[in-house]
Amino acid sequence: MPSPSRQDALVRAMPAVFVVIWATGFIVARYGMPHSPPLKFLSMRYALSSACFLAWAVLARAAWPRDRVQGLHLAITGILMHAGYLGGVWAAVKDGMGAGLAALLVGLQPVLTAFWIAAQGGRVSRRQWSGLALGLAGLLLVVWQKLGFGEVHPANLACALVALLSITAGTLYQKRYVAPCDVRTANLVQLLAALALTLPLALLLESEPMAWQAASGGFNVELAGAMAWSVLGLTLGGSSLLYLLIQRGAATTVTSLMYLVPPTTALMAWALFGEAITPVIVAGVALTAVGVSLVVRSPAPPSASTARS
Repeated sequence: MPSPSRQDALVRAMPAVFVVIWATGFIVARYGMPHSPPLKFLSMRYALSSACFLAWAVLARAAWPRDRVQGLHLAITGILMHAGYLGGVWAAVKDGMGAGLAALLVGLQPVLTAFWIAAQGGRVSRRQWSGLALGLAGLLLVVWQKLGFGEVHPANLACALVALLSITAGTLYQKRYVAPCDVRTANLVQLLAALALTLPLALLLESEPMAWQAASGGFNVELAGAMAWSVLGLTLGGSSLLYLLIQRGAATTVTSLMYLVPPTTALMAWALFGEAITPVIVAGVALTAVGVSLVVRSPAPPSASTARS
């Protein structure tokens, strides 16, 4: 078992590790989508990930959700945060949207989360509102520049918006209704629910097969690599980290990390696919970074004079 100091260091590193892993999801979509319809790919991803989590949970003798109601809450979050979110993102990328732009649009999640919390009577401080506004301005700088290049059209924009609404609703629902439980069994229930919705849709709507054979005649390494990282890195790693972060932190603070995913994705897409990074994009990234720092920064302790008053 890790020492307390090492455990604290691991907890502090969780947000940064999550951002990097989550950003690779948009990159994997770029690698996988030329070779597979999105829903078939995701169905196989959910099935393989479920098998991994099941084996992990059985070997570790992990605790299962305490009752059927908790299982139902987990199933609803799985449909929203896996089937709705990933289905929307992958469909948008398949329909021509770049990985960086898809990440940017879904990166509006912190703004929707803050508005919902405020509408429900929750507290969002002025500093956090300022940070959210700066982050939104940074995202809009980048998105506005890309609108003129034919990368966005009504169909793929609708898919990206479905993904945005799904991940926002799923995060809020999990924070409100899902009691802390073992991350392995929680993810297993979520993935099985996502599979139960996605697989019938894939069989009904997608006639194109997954191209496991490359154009050269050999095994399709790109599709296999995208699937392997989707299961091992994104689902077992990224989804587990997101579950733990939501359980540990306030919804506004956790979702503000999503603002860091688009610039991270943009850098990866530039390095791997040659997606352009212009001065406007750099300015947007800078605004986003400042905005996130304002949202996640711990409030200053009250001064001695304030404490005495």
